[in-house]
Amino acid sequence: MRAFNKLTINLKISILIALFLIASGMLVNAQQKQIKNMENLKTSGYAPVNGLNMYYEIHGKGTMPLVLIHGGGSTIETSFGNMLPLLSGYGKIIAIELQAHGRTSDRDAPESFMQDADDVAALLKYLKIDKADILGFSNGGSTTMQIAIRHPDIVNKIVVVAGAYKRDGFIPGFFESMPNATLDNMPAPLKTAYLKVSPNKNGLQTMFNKDKQRMITFKDWNDDDLRSIKAPALFMVADHDVITVEHTVQMSRLIPGAQLAVLPGVHGSFIGEAGTAKNGSKLPGMTAALVEEFLNE
Repeated sequence: MRAFNKLTINLKISILIALFLIASGMLVNAQQKQIKNMENLKTSGYAPVNGLNMYYEIHGKGTMPLVLIHGGGSTIETSFGNMLPLLSGYGKIIAIELQAHGRTSDRDAPESFMQDADDVAALLKYLKIDKADILGFSNGGSTTMQIAIRHPDIVNKIVVVAGAYKRDGFIPGFFESMPNATLDNMPAPLKTAYLKVSPNKNGLQTMFNKDKQRMITFKDWNDDDLRSIKAPALFMVADHDVITVEHTVQMSRLIPGAQLAVLPGVHGSFIGEAGTAKNGSKLPGMTAALVEEFLNE
């Protein structure tokens, strides 16, 4: 009798394992189909935006697009190459490259988070998009907040990944070391990615100089700037990030109802950013799931 019961239990376990494997296989196949459809629907182009020739890509389709804004010194691929496929179930995704970055041209003016915000708003107007979700990483996170501050009508929800609004939100030593930074200090994957899509070494140096100067001259924003944001917000940061956890908590408390997620890792690792991604890490998948759940609420 005991042998029979044991056999029955083992059989049930085997059935459950088989069902789990079948379900997992179906999920993987569904995800692969979504990614394939997303790539098949991909379009790209350039838009005349405030004196720029701004590069953009549109992946997938849907009613509420998600705009992805890369970090400083980055391209679409370096910030979001690993995340884009994981977000394939969301719908329409618009990835852009900002002033002097990647395939977008430059203009005779310094970079600023405010100007970047105005550029993104102008691009959405050019694409005839009235409202969108916005996700920004690093400098792109700060730009995302400025979009919500300066152009609230076009924002549905925002996701700020390792963004900042005050100098004391950065780790100690960040600003002290910035004046002495050179192109040699720029992460190799970012330099390689830039030259792959825009093989102009002078352009690479110009982008680096403008990114550097933006941070040297960065001035604190007012708390009321963040309090003015009415869009639902999700703040994400790594526990060993360039932006402190304490600063991220502070930002989340300034925006009514904002959500907060602190994930393990370093700057960009939980979204699979090219300079810090770890092979085989499950964190980008977890991040994509958190982002999709927030956006779909």
